[in-house]
Amino acid sequence: MDLVIKNGVIITAEETYKADIGVKNGKIIEIADRIEDHGAEVVNAEGKYVLPGAIDAHTHLQMPFGGTVSADSYEAGTRAAACGGTTTVFDFALQQKGHGIIQTAKERDKLCAPQACVDYAFHVVISDLRPEILDEVESAVDYGIPSFKVYMVYKKEGLMADDGVLCQLLQKSKETGALISVHAENPDLIDLRTETYLKEGKTSAWYHYMSRPEFVEAEADKRAIHWAKSLNTPIYIVHLANKEGVEEVKRARDMGFEIYAETCPQYLHFTNEVYKREDGRNFVCSPPMKGEESQEALWMGIKTGDISTIATDHCPFQTSEKDWGKDDFTKIPNGCMGIENMYPYMLSEANKGRISFNKVVEVCSLNPAKIFGCDELKGSIVVGKDADIVIYDPEKNFTISKNNMHSDVDYTIWEGVKLKGYPIMTFSRGKLVFEDGEFLGQPGWGKFIKRKRKKLL
Repeated sequence: MDLVIKNGVIITAEETYKADIGVKNGKIIEIADRIEDHGAEVVNAEGKYVLPGAIDAHTHLQMPFGGTVSADSYEAGTRAAACGGTTTVFDFALQQKGHGIIQTAKERDKLCAPQACVDYAFHVVISDLRPEILDEVESAVDYGIPSFKVYMVYKKEGLMADDGVLCQLLQKSKETGALISVHAENPDLIDLRTETYLKEGKTSAWYHYMSRPEFVEAEADKRAIHWAKSLNTPIYIVHLANKEGVEEVKRARDMGFEIYAETCPQYLHFTNEVYKREDGRNFVCSPPMKGEESQEALWMGIKTGDISTIATDHCPFQTSEKDWGKDDFTKIPNGCMGIENMYPYMLSEANKGRISFNKVVEVCSLNPAKIFGCDELKGSIVVGKDADIVIYDPEKNFTISKNNMHSDVDYTIWEGVKLKGYPIMTFSRGKLVFEDGEFLGQPGWGKFIKRKRKKLL
């Protein structure tokens, strides 16, 4: 036994109970009412909650975009993740023209592996679908990358997949057990509305929201779900932010289709009113934050289970880069931070009584592990799984500030947000990587996680 966590209240997606946890060689080897330490390191978690580490299944670290690169390197992003109780990060590897799927993942891994402070995996963004790429999907699944993303937007940037590409990939996913995720917005409406606002001299951050309001996202959600239903394939909607989309997901799931939806903390806490603020450009992301009605629908979707996961879409840019668009919203790099804030924010909302702690573990840990095929290792506190464990103090009051975050970004949209309760320790495979505000891990500790998904045929 290397480590014994004693006297804590263990919270999983299904249960809440008091027990000790024994860890050896990075794995949970025993859970019992009382475990003798026999010289192992002992952590007394009396009065604290013991949770599985969160999984952030949607990040963009060190990502080239909009004429720059997202502000957090793999080291900075995974460091911040650890300090917020997230012990596994899924990043997006963007396919370049002419490159293969596994080649794309290996190229990103060369950047990530020496830097990663927690475990990681990749989704590959398909932007150049050729017959040989379609054929490679099965090899990629066997390699341990069974999840892929397509953009239904960013036509001018050359990233968009049309409906034909999407349907080809959905059909291939049915044959191979892969999972296709989509960024769902209507690009033609966005371009049309953007052009109109620019001609009218309406260039503030508010018009980022107005160029892609609720119905622009909802139409694409409905279209993506329509194709998945028609082909009887699973689909995963990333960063869902609107009420109509939630309703469409619910209808499809009620009919028995394998439809998953993810939302993000920024949509649960902020509304489109932030775009009227003087610093509104700092909140620019796509899809943008929506109105209160959509926000309420998202919370209800979490409670009913129609929203399966919470992730961050962490893709921050420095203040100076956001300032490129102070006079023209189209020049603002799209993206917000959240990798260190997701778990603490959701747990705080549970601590305030909005949802249960079990539900937070479900959407932030267990469901991402199950949906993306790493639940043999991650997602819950169970004997045999990795000792990715968070100790949470429900009595600790915490106010988010740039000064107490661990990212490389020079501001945070979460500045001044008050949380009830906060993580005080994070273990990654049994290694203490965060304690009482201090990062204790090291770059290169994180391992690439090979994943498996079931075939539907």
